[in-house]
Amino acid sequence: MARQVAVIGTGWVGTNVAISILHEGLAGELLLYDIREEVAQGEAMDLAHGASFYPHAHVRFARIEEMTGADAVVIAAGRGGRAGESRLDLLRDNAAVTRAIGERFVGFEGLLVMVSNPVDVLTRVLAAATGLPPARVIGTGTTLDTARLRHALGGVLHVDPRSVHAQVVGEHGDSEVVLWSSARVGGVPLRQWPGWDRGREPAVADEVRRAAYEIIRRKGATNHAIGLVTADVLASALRDERRVLTVSRVQDGACGLRDVALSLPAVVGRTGVEPVVEPGMDDAERAALGRSADVLRRAASEVGLA
Repeated sequence: MARQVAVIGTGWVGTNVAISILHEGLAGELLLYDIREEVAQGEAMDLAHGASFYPHAHVRFARIEEMTGADAVVIAAGRGGRAGESRLDLLRDNAAVTRAIGERFVGFEGLLVMVSNPVDVLTRVLAAATGLPPARVIGTGTTLDTARLRHALGGVLHVDPRSVHAQVVGEHGDSEVVLWSSARVGGVPLRQWPGWDRGREPAVADEVRRAAYEIIRRKGATNHAIGLVTADVLASALRDERRVLTVSRVQDGACGLRDVALSLPAVVGRTGVEPVVEPGMDDAERAALGRSADVLRRAASEVGLA
């Protein structure tokens, strides 16, 4: 039976997610919905016209009630960030949208993938609204930050980013934590790599942390890389590849964390995100992860999540 994937929200991000899904060959049928129905209809038509250039898939507009039998639903609804605003400033507006969508997926048997920001708190809002097991409510989390980190380090070290194994954990946002102590390049600890200067670490971390702000300041939104990231998470899940990715989910004990959604390395497969892998951290990184969790708990409390 053809795999069915749905995307809710066809703005800059949702449309990039959709085209990345098609190029990756993840859907036999791709369903698109937006509160601006004619926009979603137009996007479906436009994408369908490119059928000669991606693996076979049927693309169409669908309303949310038609998506409840999908294998996976990506939520990219809500407004985007504005110049000078943190991801957490988006919270109240997008939490209301997420809660309303989540209530439509009570009893859903597939995977829900949250892309909208602030992604960690919205992942927790979505899990609460649906009542689904935390493993099946996935936030893209710091998968994008991790990709940005590998890109930045690849540039500094003059190696392909795919040879850099370094992770960002915690919040997808200002309190995120780069795990320098466990970073590797081709199996060699980063801090033992010839010519690497630990004094560069704060600047690289700040570059990664500020990347979205810099893009938004220039063009108004980030959309291409997150589309690729989301398709990559879906590929690992829907194909049961069981790759370890830094996705967000409501944690239930890993690293001593509970009742907070944030990113840690985790195996992503057909059943969702489990198990969570506790990464190697030094004392400073562990303390920073705890502070990141506290930031997200306070944000969640602002929308009624204790």
